[in-house]
Amino acid sequence: MRIARFTYENSQLFGVVEGDPGAEIVAIVEGDPLYTPLTPTGQHLPLAEVKLLAPVIPRSKVVGIGRNYADHAAEMGNEVPPEPLLFLKPNTTVRGPGDEIRYPPQSSEVHFEGELAVVIGRLCSDVPVERVPEVIFGYTVGNDVTARDLQRSDDQWTRAKGFDSFCPLGPFLVTDLDVSDLAVTTTLNGELKQAGRTSSMVHKVADLVAYITSVMTLLPGDVILTGTPAGVGPMKPGDEVSVTVEGIGTLTNPVVAR
Repeated sequence: MRIARFTYENSQLFGVVEGDPGAEIVAIVEGDPLYTPLTPTGQHLPLAEVKLLAPVIPRSKVVGIGRNYADHAAEMGNEVPPEPLLFLKPNTTVRGPGDEIRYPPQSSEVHFEGELAVVIGRLCSDVPVERVPEVIFGYTVGNDVTARDLQRSDDQWTRAKGFDSFCPLGPFLVTDLDVSDLAVTTTLNGELKQAGRTSSMVHKVADLVAYITSVMTLLPGDVILTGTPAGVGPMKPGDEVSVTVEGIGTLTNPVVAR
């Protein structure tokens, strides 16, 4: 199931996306599917007529995973960490499809990082690996935008990862998806930059959720960025970056000077 969060005639709504590409419609549902059962209203809109938003706004946090693809760790000159390397992005970094990535004046080296994103569906702590599917609501596409020069200079990642607009998510929230071996690609102005598969993750999704929840409680709507494959690189104002995850869709955002 593909769930969209969108605006239409000044209303913020949720709906289930149905139909073939190019002729898709959104079946509007009541409330927020994270907190209420999926109840159709009987109303339908053409997908082309709505403005898609980030499919979820985390209540508290985005949890990122560093160096979770060996090829990316190698291209950055780093070893693969023996345990998942965690960092946090504030929920104010989240933006939706088509929204601007704002290039901050503090940086001269802002990079794209295309990733599979996990959306948590219930409050959870100390989740054993075998029960992880019970706490995942679905999956979406993420771009873990990073000010690489600040990441190097600060010796920790909060500022480099935390600027407003540094976590685009979308276009849809997809449930019941097997994410064990999906293609993850990123293009910059139409040129392919990243091409990896989730099967190459060092730490798989279930292991990540179990590890994170051994450290902190996750809330409904919290997002986990699962790491990026090799090929990250700089973008500048005027560019357009697109991240595609097989089975979910393509997330496209323009880059503008802040």
